Amino acid sequence: MFKTVSIILLLTSLSLISCKKDIKSEKMNTKIVIAHRGASGYVPEHTMEAKAMAFAMNADFIEQDLVLSKDDVPIVIHDIYLDDVTDVATKFSNRKRKDNRYYVIDFTFKELQTLAVTERFNPKNGEQIYKKRFPKGKGNFKLHSLSQEIEMIQGLNAATGKNIGIYPEIKEPAFHKTAEKNLTEIVLKVLSNYGYNTKEDNCILQCFDAKELERIRVELKSELFLVQLMEFPEDSKKLKHFATYANGIGPWYKQILDKKIDGKFTFTSLVSDAHTLGLKVHPYTFRADALDEFSSFEEMMETLLIEANVEGAFTDFPDLVVAFLKNKS
Repeated sequence: MFKTVSIILLLTSLSLISCKKDIKSEKMNTKIVIAHRGASGYVPEHTMEAKAMAFAMNADFIEQDLVLSKDDVPIVIHDIYLDDVTDVATKFSNRKRKDNRYYVIDFTFKELQTLAVTERFNPKNGEQIYKKRFPKGKGNFKLHSLSQEIEMIQGLNAATGKNIGIYPEIKEPAFHKTAEKNLTEIVLKVLSNYGYNTKEDNCILQCFDAKELERIRVELKSELFLVQLMEFPEDSKKLKHFATYANGIGPWYKQILDKKIDGKFTFTSLVSDAHTLGLKVHPYTFRADALDEFSSFEEMMETLLIEANVEGAFTDFPDLVVAFLKNKS
């Protein structure tokens, strides 16, 4: 009898341990890895190669920053400028504006495709921003459209059986409106054409411009999962309003950190306030080669993903974050 009871207690104990493990695993699996400009820690940002690499690394989402060309094609590039990631100054030296910058919007899609894309650099002195990344000026990288990238990601999903999502950003909508261009409407149409219409369609749409993101929900009646990007400290006071139209926030990770006491980070109320309002939190940007206040990338991931309990991370190094979360689960 005693032996039988002992066996039952042992099995019950193992079952509880297994259950706890499953709960922990489920919690970790709710955290998403967003490939920031692709696997940009390894290959020049926003190139097809960086996106394919991020896909192979099993990021949950791959980011697309979007700017319009002269002929209204949504181009995947981080800024409205060309001169810090391409050779535009060499190929089109007479096309710069009075501020000495070269703008995506001044070039047709055909012209943009003639440019060589390189690792990000300072256009004033030519120096590479992240010294230990892919060598500046090497390789054969090109600009591409949103449609081209979606077709590659959807094609890879079909070929591999994966279901990796896209995470587009509407860049500088006010700038585009000044030029009488409707970036947002054009992007939403492209997304709809490829089957991205609702929260279930594995597409998260983001923007820094709060008025524009609210317009996307209210006026344009989009049902996509919307994330309000945050840049300034005062943005944290607007969470209640953000929650009226957005599903999540994307703060700079430093907005989450408070002080370090006895070797442990403390946090602002941003994450808990967002969670109370039902908002997911996807901070930017996790960089293994730009740690600032952290002693290691491991500490950064542990602090923000686990201790601060955010739901996702924008990262230039998706493989490292994927491996970290897999190990935690």
